[in-house]
This record gives sequence, structure tokens and C-alpha cells, in this order.
Amino acid sequence: MIDFADIAPYLPGIFLAYAALLMGLISPGPALLGLMGVSLERGRRAGHCFAIGIGTGSLCIGILTLTGLSALLASWADAMTIIRIAGGIYLLWLAFKAFRSAFRPAQPAGDAIARDNKTISPVGYFSRGLSLHLTNPKAILTWIAIISIGFADGTPLWVGWVIVIGCGTISTLVHFAYATAFSTAPAISLYRRAARWINGLLGVFFAAVGIRLLAGR
Repeated sequence: MIDFADIAPYLPGIFLAYAALLMGLISPGPALLGLMGVSLERGRRAGHCFAIGIGTGSLCIGILTLTGLSALLASWADAMTIIRIAGGIYLLWLAFKAFRSAFRPAQPAGDAIARDNKTISPVGYFSRGLSLHLTNPKAILTWIAIISIGFADGTPLWVGWVIVIGCGTISTLVHFAYATAFSTAPAISLYRRAARWINGLLGVFFAAVGIRLLAGR
């Protein structure tokens, strides 16, 4: 039987790791803005699939970090360079799509969602969210920081798994909530009125971050 006295010493580190993740989820980044764009333009179902992809990517990086592979990648410059280049190219592709949406003729939102959801399956949106998160070097470094907060030398392995599974679950739920919020009627109504500006700003953000990654900064 598990004794609470054995668990209690590790709870502050575990909760601090969760808090660090939440702070990261609040600040806007490629994953959040990508999710916003998908949810506003393609609807709740697409946004939820995209959110689950982001959460799955977060869980995968967490597992790799716990097993030491992410730390190895962080110390191997060539591996991080490859990840950075892949992430930069992917973000530039997202920028292209955002700019294309900003400059194409306006059309009924329902027709756009229906047509796009016929060509992109739920798995497709899931894959987009997963790819966006796995190719973000900052996500790897963030996970290294999170694990180091609650999993020091001598800490039982189960503590690391509690942090990883908990953070992966929190990431999925928070992004799921973001997708729900961004796909509400008021949000979609605002998007319809300002679609060109929103897509244009998303394009600028993705392009700027993508170029920065490719430049190695």
C-alpha cells in the first residue's frame, strides 16, 4: 500500500512542474496560434483534432525527455539544427496558407468548413497539430526545464511519470478548451468580420518565427 508520507516530499516539485507548464500554455506561441486559426476557420471538430495532436506531441516529448533522449538531442548540435530547420520550414508553410487565406475572395464560412473537412480528415488535423509541436525546438527545451523542476537526482522514477502524464493531460485539456472557445459563435462571428486581418497577422507571426528558426536564433 502506498504511504502518503512517501509521496508528500515530491508533491511540491510535481505541482511546480504543472504550474510551469500552465504558464507556458498561457503565453501565445506557434501551437496556440495555429490552433486558433484552425478552430476559427475550420470549426470545432477540426480544432479539437488539432488540439489532441498538440497534446499528443507534448506527451511524446515528455516521454523522450524522461528517458534522456531530449537531453541528448539538446547537447547534439546537429540534431537540434535538423529539428530547427524542419520547424522553420513547417512554420513558413503555415505562413503561406495563412497569407493565401487572407488574400483569397471571401466566401460563406459554412461552405469553406464543409469543403475543407471533406479534403482533410480528422487524422489530418491531428497530424498537423502533432507535427507543429514535435518540430518546435522550444517545446523540447521547455520539457527539459519542466522535468528538471520536479525530477532531480535520486527522485523515484514514478515521479517523472506522474509529471509527464499529468503535463500531457493538462496540455491536451487546455488546448481542447482553447479550441472550444475559439470555435464559439461570437469568436467565429468576429473572425468572419476580420478574417483577412487575422489570417494576415497569423501569416506574419508564422513567417517571422519560421525565418528566425531557419536563421538559428
